[in-house]
Amino acid sequence: MSINAIVQEFEQEAKTTRRVLERVPSDKLTWKPHAKSMSLGDLAMHIAGGQGFISSWTLVDSYEFKGDKPPSPTSTADILAAHDKSVADVKANLTKLGDAGLGQPWSAIAGGKKMMTMPKGALVRSIMLNHIYHHRGQLSVYLRLLDVPVPSIYGPSADENPFG
Repeated sequence: MSINAIVQEFEQEAKTTRRVLERVPSDKLTWKPHAKSMSLGDLAMHIAGGQGFISSWTLVDSYEFKGDKPPSPTSTADILAAHDKSVADVKANLTKLGDAGLGQPWSAIAGGKKMMTMPKGALVRSIMLNHIYHHRGQLSVYLRLLDVPVPSIYGPSADENPFG
């Protein structure tokens, strides 16, 4: 797969992600479906900023996880601003990476130990893209539990049918 194809997929998915993030109610940001769950706001911010942050890892040979957490949002506007910045960062970082960079190795480090090594193309696919799609699915469940209309993601939802 080429960088251009990945960027095209990302741009399409980013539009869908933004539609989901737009539904996050500012007055429910601290809500959690379970004590072990992330809050609505923290999950939305993880989704909004995660791809830009993760895409920066493609420009280095390793990243050391230190347990840092992004700031909690105070409004839906904060989340959307983080998403818009993240989209621009992904496009810039992947353009810098280029097709040749997809095969270069990248390692995750935690506690001074190498946890895994993978090609940067796998980092992009599995962590930058699939990981965020997974969390976007979680967010759609949070919205349903809060009785917020869920937008169409890959087809009709119970609330929105782009084909009807």
